[in-house]
Amino acid sequence: MDASPPPLMVSSGLLPIGSLLESLIHISNEVTSMEKLPFVQVKNMSTMIRRIKLLTSLFEEIQEINSPLPPSSILCLTELYSGIRRVKFLIQGRKEGSCLWNLLQIEFVSNQFHVTVKEMGKALDILPLSLLNLTADTREQVELLHKQAKRVELFVDPREIQRREELLQVMATTNKRNSKNKGFLDFGKVKEILSSIGLRSPFDYDDEISKLEAEAEKQAGTGGLIVVSNIKNLISLVSLSKFMIFTEEENERTNEDLKQSSASLSRHHDHSSSSQSMVFNIPDEYRCPISLDLMRDPVIVASGHTYDRNSIAQWINSGHHTCPKSGQKLIHMALIPNYALKSLIHQWCQENNIPITDPASSSSSELERSNSKRKSCEKAIDHISATKTAMDAIKMTAEFLVGKLATGSPDIQRQAVYELRLLTKTGMDNRRIIAEAGAIPFLVTLLCSHDPRIQENAVTALLNLSIFNNNKILIMAAGAIDHIIDVLQSGKTMEARENAAAAIFSLSMIDDYKVIIGARPRAIPTLVGLLVEGTTAGKRDAATALFNLAVYDENKARVVTAGAVPLLIDLLMDDRAGITDDALAVLALLLERRVQ
Repeated sequence: MDASPPPLMVSSGLLPIGSLLESLIHISNEVTSMEKLPFVQVKNMSTMIRRIKLLTSLFEEIQEINSPLPPSSILCLTELYSGIRRVKFLIQGRKEGSCLWNLLQIEFVSNQFHVTVKEMGKALDILPLSLLNLTADTREQVELLHKQAKRVELFVDPREIQRREELLQVMATTNKRNSKNKGFLDFGKVKEILSSIGLRSPFDYDDEISKLEAEAEKQAGTGGLIVVSNIKNLISLVSLSKFMIFTEEENERTNEDLKQSSASLSRHHDHSSSSQSMVFNIPDEYRCPISLDLMRDPVIVASGHTYDRNSIAQWINSGHHTCPKSGQKLIHMALIPNYALKSLIHQWCQENNIPITDPASSSSSELERSNSKRKSCEKAIDHISATKTAMDAIKMTAEFLVGKLATGSPDIQRQAVYELRLLTKTGMDNRRIIAEAGAIPFLVTLLCSHDPRIQENAVTALLNLSIFNNNKILIMAAGAIDHIIDVLQSGKTMEARENAAAAIFSLSMIDDYKVIIGARPRAIPTLVGLLVEGTTAGKRDAATALFNLAVYDENKARVVTAGAVPLLIDLLMDDRAGITDDALAVLALLLERRVQ
């Protein structure tokens, strides 16, 4: 590795001409041999390198002449050395620094290049070309370079300006067309912007994150909180984009592999059971959309489509989070048995003397061996255990959404709380991670929102979070109970009121909270009111909440005083109400106190 030339101090005197020329040629070659320039400031860097290449010819020719130089020439060369060294540091800084940070700083960096060219032009002012024994070509090149340096203007690439504006717009606004499937950001646009500045692979994204983190540390002492905050936002953007963009691309590739494997499996199965396929024509509605084989254990995914359990389990185990048939993102990974269809398939099998057990198990084993990425198709699971990568992605998404709750406009908050509601719908890990991201206090605040959707999604998200026991403590500590009672009493929608009742039921699973909630004057009367006003589901939520609270003896009296008994008797006698068992359970619990 070449040693860097020692720094020159012009004020301390001039170097011997031999050492000066060697240093000039050395640093000029370092600059002109730089490869893999960054995608930001390309025009300024390439133009500067071209100028230095022209000057290199001057330095080499002066060295070859090996004759005494006028003092003004030595001063000029010393100033040129300082300018070229500054160029080297500028380009190195762009290569080693964050592409996104460079994009945000384009005017500042462009101005540094401009100032450096101007200073090099001033140095050439004192170069006495007429006194130097140079070739005509070199003299002409230096004169041309001098004229260009004198009249050069600040150049800021308009394409980079446009990229920066697009980046700022993506960070500051949401894309409503894509909000349903991918949050708020248009990740296609983000990918386009990042690709234009050289970020095209997961490694590029990781490298950019590391560089941004280093820049944040660097700016922490001098840049101020706003600058550091902006860099942190960039880190979040790149991290989230990496997950969304490359997970989707991997899904598409795996989807194609799965289709090819399924086609191979189908051909093998057709061959191995040719006599059966010639006799029986399996109805299309009984075939799995993935394997095209008869479904032995049909299950429904979140999109509403039905698949054979083995096939869809392989699909999900491969890392997919979309419905193979519709492409819709699955909001949960639960596989719900389709008992009605399974009954019809079994009936059809019996009528046609087809065994219920799966004859293609050997073919499935062959598919497993051909694709080591998939788990055994015999080990179908209802919920897919999350990998570390998935957990990291959930954590990153949760932090991103909580940030939107904290600082976003009402429209952004509306979408953020909806996304959080979906995330909390399944998985204890999800509920733990979202709570750890600090979502609960913001959700409690949104219970007071005048926007019906925000309020409904906030109370539902809190209900889902409360299923994780530790979160019950956090929700109560955040002062949520009075706000939940407010929603129960006068929520903007009936669903919000009913989910508030369900939240009270969940929170009252802890004995101490039975006491705290029951002591609230409005809690039990509003639950009793929902027995009259709610839907069947709402009445059931109210009845189960009352049952939980009435386990504590003092609350039994409050339930009776609130007029629950005649309402429960009416519900008990009304088969259409659909909550006979729940009403009976509450009445039995209330009667138990009287008997004692």
